[in-house]
Amino acid sequence: SGLVLVKNPHLDLMEEDVLYHLDLGTKTHNLPEMFGDIKFVCVGGSPKRMRAFAQFMRRELGLAGPGEDGPDTCGGSDRYAMYRAGPVLCISHGMGIPSISIMLHELIKLLHHAKCRDVTIIRIGTSGGLGIEAGSVVITDTAVDSSFQPRFEQVVLGDVVVRSTELDKGLAEELLACSRDLPDFPTLIGHTMCTYDFYEGQGRLDGALCSFSSEKKLEYLRRAYDAGVRNIEMESTAFAALCGLCGLKGESCGSHPS
Repeated sequence: SGLVLVKNPHLDLMEEDVLYHLDLGTKTHNLPEMFGDIKFVCVGGSPKRMRAFAQFMRRELGLAGPGEDGPDTCGGSDRYAMYRAGPVLCISHGMGIPSISIMLHELIKLLHHAKCRDVTIIRIGTSGGLGIEAGSVVITDTAVDSSFQPRFEQVVLGDVVVRSTELDKGLAEELLACSRDLPDFPTLIGHTMCTYDFYEGQGRLDGALCSFSSEKKLEYLRRAYDAGVRNIEMESTAFAALCGLCGLKGESCGSHPS
């Protein structure tokens, strides 16, 4: 049917579903009226970047005049920021798996309660490139963990639950085809490695702690490249797992800054 799925039988027993960190709820807001026409969701780490992206989308869609700006739908919360651009919803997710996981749980419930259909969700953001030209954009075919495995491990009540991190390959090819109209941004499809840390987890030598040599770092990054990894960030495995489980057509695009 194209509806966004939730896999939680307890929700049907709740008098109200409060989306705490989005400052929304099923009793306080008419979610189908507010969001029922959403077809695309773009998520990224920074609130300022997502505001700027929403402004860009409004201009592209002819929805705003010079200087016009839409409100932050999550204005009552200081956790995330959300902006509308016609059928496009732009929302920040913060940095790292815990932050994007909280946002995605509430976003997926929002889309479900709003009765949205055939929604495509795309994560956009910066990432560390691996063996690619500066300024490149990597479209993720599979998100992998720090052992280069396509999995997201979530500890639930003391048990380790393993979930798949495959993304929509058809959407990846579609985005790659679109990139051919943008020659200034070299674009490729590859694996994205997701880590739990920005410093040691990504092999950086400039953190407050560093327990490895530069030689060990380079050997690890060579193994990652040989495994198909082309960029590194901190959200893709959780993003891929939740989108796949809830019937969302999802893709992640990371740019390697010049």
